[in-house]
Amino acid sequence: MRLHLITVGEPKLAYARSGWDEYEKRLRRYHKLQVSRVTGKTQAAESEAVRRAAGRAPLILLDPRGRQYSSEDLSAYLDAQALAGQGELALAIGGPDGHTAELRAGAHALWSLGLLTLPHDLAMLVMVEALYRAATISAGEPYHRG
Repeated sequence: MRLHLITVGEPKLAYARSGWDEYEKRLRRYHKLQVSRVTGKTQAAESEAVRRAAGRAPLILLDPRGRQYSSEDLSAYLDAQALAGQGELALAIGGPDGHTAELRAGAHALWSLGLLTLPHDLAMLVMVEALYRAATISAGEPYHRG
C-alpha cells in the first residue's frame, strides 16, 4: 500500500530529523512512501494545504480527538484498509493549532497518539515509528516484542 505522509513543516531538531530519516528509510521496505511538507500562515491555510496534498486519497488526521491504537491495532487497521482496496492512505500532522473543524469533518479517520501533548518534532517521529512498527507486525518480523 502507498502511504502519503503529510506534515506541516518538517522536523527542526537534530534528534527528530535523524529519527525521521531512519524510520522513513525503514518504512520504505514495506510501503510505497510519499512525503509532503506543507506550510501556511494560518490554521485554515495549513488545513487547505493538507487537503490539497492528500488529493483523492483517504485522509487520516493525527488529532487528539481521534482513536488511540495499540501497535497491533494500528497494524490490523492498515491491513484492513489495504484489503478493502485502499491503494493509498494520506496521514497528516497539522501545525501547532491542529486541523480545522472542516478538515476533520471530511477526514476518513482521526488518529490520536495519546493524551499527552507532544512537541511537533516528536509527534512526527512517533508517527513514522508507529507506522514502521505496524508494518513489521504485519510482516511477522521481530521488531515489535510487546
